[in-house]
This record gives sequence, C-alpha cells and structure tokens, in this order.
Amino acid sequence: MSQRLDIDALRTLCAIEDFGGITRASEQLALSQSAVSHKVKRLEQGIECDLLTRRSGASLLTDDGKRLVGYARRILALHDEALLNMSKRTLAGKIRLGMTEDTTSSDLSRVLGRFTRLHPNVQVKTHVRQSVVLEGEMERGEIDLGVMQVFSHRKHAADLVLSEDALVWVKAVDLELDFDKALPFLAYDENCFYRQWAEQVGNMPEAGLNTVLECASTAGIVSAIHSGLGVALLPGRYVTPEMQVLDDTFPEPPNISYVVRVPQRVKSVAVKTLANEIHAEGAQAPVLRIA
Repeated sequence: MSQRLDIDALRTLCAIEDFGGITRASEQLALSQSAVSHKVKRLEQGIECDLLTRRSGASLLTDDGKRLVGYARRILALHDEALLNMSKRTLAGKIRLGMTEDTTSSDLSRVLGRFTRLHPNVQVKTHVRQSVVLEGEMERGEIDLGVMQVFSHRKHAADLVLSEDALVWVKAVDLELDFDKALPFLAYDENCFYRQWAEQVGNMPEAGLNTVLECASTAGIVSAIHSGLGVALLPGRYVTPEMQVLDDTFPEPPNISYVVRVPQRVKSVAVKTLANEIHAEGAQAPVLRIA
C-alpha cells in the first residue's frame, strides 16, 4: 500500500479546523499560507479526496475532511505519546496542579494517569478549587498549573484553550419569579465569579438577587435549578430541557473559556509537558514552547 498519512499534514489539518481557516492556522503554526495550503493539497492528493470545501459560505471541511480530522486527533495523540515514551529525556520533579470541579469529570483523569505512567519520576499533587481561588494561588506561587474557567475576554495570551461556552441565565420551567422581591439566586460558593459579575454588571432587576444556595458542585447547582430553588448562571453545556433560558430578563453574560494556564514564572519542562498533554485533548490553541 503506497498511500501514507503525513504527521505534519494531519497536524495542519487539525489546526485549520481549530482556528477556523488557513489564514489563522498559518499564524498559529508560524507557516506561510501557501505552505499550509500545500500541506493540505499534498494530503488530498495522497488519499485522493477533497478535505476542504473552498466555497464561500460553505462548511470549512468536507465530510471526508471531518472524518479524517477524527482519525488525525487519535493518530497525533498516539504519535506524541510514543515520542514521549521513547524519549531519552527523563522528566523529574513535582507539579502542583489546581483544577475546578467541573474539569474533574472530563478526560483529565485519563491524561493524568497516562502522564504518571510515562513519567514515574514526576510527582503530581492535585487539588480542586474554584477558578478565582486558583488564580490567586497562581499569583502567590502556590500552584504551578491550573485547569479552570475564565471569562473569555479575560484569557491570557499564553492560555491553552480547551473549549469555550456560552454562559446563560436559567431557572426551572415551572418556577414563577416575583420581580417585586429579590430573586433567589444559586451560587457556586463565596468565590463564585459568576455571582461577582452579576453583582457588578448593573442593569439587573430592580429588587436585585438574594443568594439562597452556595454549592461548589455543578451537579448540585443543576439539581437545585431542577428543584425550582432559584435562578442561576450556568454554562450552556449543562442546560437541560427542564430549564428555561432567560434571554431577555437579565443582562447578557460574557462567554466563558476552559483553559490550561501556566504562570510566567514557571519554567519547568515537566509542568509544560503536562500542560501540553492536557491541552492535546482539546487541541484548540498553540502548545507551550519547551526550551
């Protein structure tokens, strides 16, 4: 069989999908647009199918392109894991990792397990806190790496973006709100940056909000919404058919981003390697450069 899939070309195709086109992909890959186009063209010729639509207003990738991207991400993950496993560079040291509760239910545990197997001389100590707490810990030098939520407009240039989501006001479908009284509000806890935003934004209903529940768990907040305990700010991924999105009642909240953040002071190769492995599951931003 003479056909081959080039690793760099697969990585380029994934970047085109992640960043929304050849122009942005070329910027992130530090390549010219013609170089990016050439890589994709050779890939198309090698497998004899079109991967990009190249039509204004059409979807970026063809059906074949979308199918190949799915394979490409798996191939690249195995490729990068094999390189790490066979590398003569032995990583060692300690990593203090902070993450939010909602990221613990993702693929992060699998990534941490794989990282521990590949790098047995690296000790990873993890704790779960709210995003505002993690930001403070990073500023004070108490953790080396954070996986957390931030408002999208507050991302750092070096953040590795895992995913983005809309933040929406919701309540139970059958909950009746009395706008002559302070509205019952469900907060994550005293460090809930959703509540902090709501208290500062202005243009709220005149009677304001009254926090009736503080719960650090997203599952707990979702359950409280279903039970009709109050209104809440919730990432769109958690909205269920039993909830009503309040589009016109409250100020429009900013979008949120799930990011991997390494403080600038941290130069550890082990930390940056773990950050890149976590990010590889989302693959929506350029990797950290390891000196």
